[in-house]
Amino acid sequence: MKPKHITQEFSRALKSLQAAKILIAEDLIEDAISRSYYAVMHAARAALLFHDVIAESHTALRRLFGLELIKPERLEKEWAAILSREQTQRSIADYDVEVVWNREIASDLIDDAHLFVERIRVYLTVEGVSLDA
Repeated sequence: MKPKHITQEFSRALKSLQAAKILIAEDLIEDAISRSYYAVMHAARAALLFHDVIAESHTALRRLFGLELIKPERLEKEWAAILSREQTQRSIADYDVEVVWNREIASDLIDDAHLFVERIRVYLTVEGVSLDA
């Protein structure tokens, strides 16, 4: 485990979450949804890095998150469901131009991403990782 890499991933999660909030305020809904997922993705990667696990794809991230953090009950199952939902919605928002999004759905995803990032913050802090650097 390299604490610097964990901190860098977590910092990216915070930046992506901030970007999602800025984008939705500007009615850039699809981009807000995408950034919301990336906030969750980077937070999940930070948590996996604590266990020396590197996910090299979006699919691997979801699988490894379940194997390393949910199955051994380090985190509650609801966080895997949020990761999955965020990933699915990001894919639709990025690639399906026929889908019309509304602010409420995007806001719910951003709220879930915020909760996810904060849960990972608590997890890593309890495990002794300093995220201030």
